[in-house]
Amino acid sequence: MYQVDKKAFGAFVAALRKEKEYTQRELAEQLHITDKAVSKWETGASIPDTALLMPLAELLGVTVTELLLCQRQPSSQTMDQETVEDVVRTALRYPAEKPQRAYRRKSRWPLWYGLALIIGCVALWLCWQLSLPIEGLVTPVLLGAIFGGYFCFFSPIKLPPLYDQYRMPFLSDGFFRMNLPGLSFNNRNWPYIVTAGRVWSCGAMAGIPLVGLFLGIISPTLWEVCQLWVVLTITLGGLFLPVYLVGKKYE
Repeated sequence: MYQVDKKAFGAFVAALRKEKEYTQRELAEQLHITDKAVSKWETGASIPDTALLMPLAELLGVTVTELLLCQRQPSSQTMDQETVEDVVRTALRYPAEKPQRAYRRKSRWPLWYGLALIIGCVALWLCWQLSLPIEGLVTPVLLGAIFGGYFCFFSPIKLPPLYDQYRMPFLSDGFFRMNLPGLSFNNRNWPYIVTAGRVWSCGAMAGIPLVGLFLGIISPTLWEVCQLWVVLTITLGGLFLPVYLVGKKYE
């Protein structure tokens, strides 16, 4: 298997960076990492995580293959299949092992998720039976079911080491994306973020339809007027504000 020469890699990155007239700090800022990380690459102390290879290559004006081979390839030169496969294997060696998912760990959250979903669906059915407006109630139940499914069953128990090594202002996990300005994700705040997501998901699925049912029975006119604002406040503010607050507290 092709082995990346860390010293050659660092020298190649440093040369390309100087060609682009970036300082280490400027390059680091565009990658949302620290300039110390760039310094470590250029001195041969470490190599970037796979997630950073593509954006790094784009910033330096080379391909990922050229970056890993530590040299530019002439446009007229084509690599043989074995070389290409070696480079690909090299890139794939750097990610951490597949994360362990929440459903593999014993927890009562799947039970609370199922119970909240049942309560929400029953409350929606009662609203429909009583001819109460339900248009604004269906969306939060669906969102709660989707986010709750991720947080209660499929969220990783531990984030890859990349998130502890660098300041990562975004989370990318399969279909799930989260980006909160000013917040960095890491393994110190991730368990609290997951818990906040679970609480909100179950609360949104069960709570919003119940609120709609209660207010619709007490004062249908009032509920029809304030329904949109109540749903938007709980749906948006109820998720992102707690996630941001606990994320910053334990960051």
